[in-house]
Amino acid sequence: MEQLSQREQGKRNYLKENKPLVYEKILKFDEKIRRGESIAIIQFQYNYTCNFKCEHCSIKRFQSRSDGAREMTIADVRELFRQADELGLARVTITGGEPLVFKDFDALVAAIDPQKFYINCDSNGFLLTAERAKHLKSIGVDRMQISLDSFDAKSHDEFRHAPGAYERVLKAVDNAKTAGLDVFMQTVVWKDRLYSDEFIKFLEYFTDKGIGVFVSYAKPVGNWERKYDGLVDKKDMAYMRELEKKYKVFTHLTPAYGLNMGCIALKGMFSVTQYGDVLPCPYIHVSIGNVLQEPLKDIIKRGFDIKYFGEYVDTCTIAEDRAFMKKYLEPRVYGKPLPVPCAEVFTDEDKTRKPFHEDPRLFENE
Repeated sequence: MEQLSQREQGKRNYLKENKPLVYEKILKFDEKIRRGESIAIIQFQYNYTCNFKCEHCSIKRFQSRSDGAREMTIADVRELFRQADELGLARVTITGGEPLVFKDFDALVAAIDPQKFYINCDSNGFLLTAERAKHLKSIGVDRMQISLDSFDAKSHDEFRHAPGAYERVLKAVDNAKTAGLDVFMQTVVWKDRLYSDEFIKFLEYFTDKGIGVFVSYAKPVGNWERKYDGLVDKKDMAYMRELEKKYKVFTHLTPAYGLNMGCIALKGMFSVTQYGDVLPCPYIHVSIGNVLQEPLKDIIKRGFDIKYFGEYVDTCTIAEDRAFMKKYLEPRVYGKPLPVPCAEVFTDEDKTRKPFHEDPRLFENE
């Protein structure tokens, strides 16, 4: 019997009343996981256009792609989410780039179908006016996940290379809440920041406002490719878990839906790029298939055949596991056109031996 947090139960109550088709799918998550199926959020990198040039941008090399690859169209989006609905998937995060600069954002939301998916939108908040927030709510967006990378205005604006960004973020939060949108903050944390007074003040401020903070650990990809000095280790992650007990803060490793999933790559989240490639994690720039070329269900199956995605993993491989980085990133991903096909990264020795749903750690929260 799954144990639901107050936040999760509140979301289910909202869905039951406002999006019953999504609610029905989420009720089946537990049985899907027990069958070894994905319940993933689709992190949809629909377009890499952005109005910022952030220090830590993880998709910098995707933005400079110039091989003429076919891009996803609205018709392709409609087909992708038809398949996702058939697979019982229920959640999507629209990202980029910066979604609020997309000229076809409304058509994109309609193609996803708000009645069948809980729609979260990543944003740097710069363009989230009160009028825009009300409009997003009216077309079926459920939540804004707004990025803020320091509680110090000067530091944030410099990090984002966008003067005035800090003040615009705080205003965007108020605009979203006033419009009736759920709001989460998203922030990047590296080792030094994790233990800083600034980070504690950050958590205190948003916890007092009743707003959750999602922490994304720094990863050696994108603009931070090969930068290992600021990465967290297991001790740092244990400290983060202690902070979760005191503040309204969580990471991708935080148990949810009564499940202790560990790394959620492919099981609880995967990405689809502007070009249709499916990445098992937004930061593992390896393609396990392309939705413009084959069915999503076949791509997920292929991904589950790779042990890092098909087995239970108790850490974030791309943020903490130095052995994973040394073995796979350094010789097989860095310096190559992205995304790298999975057959060029993983070999027969990387095949799944014990599927994640057979691991008792998955159900430790029961």
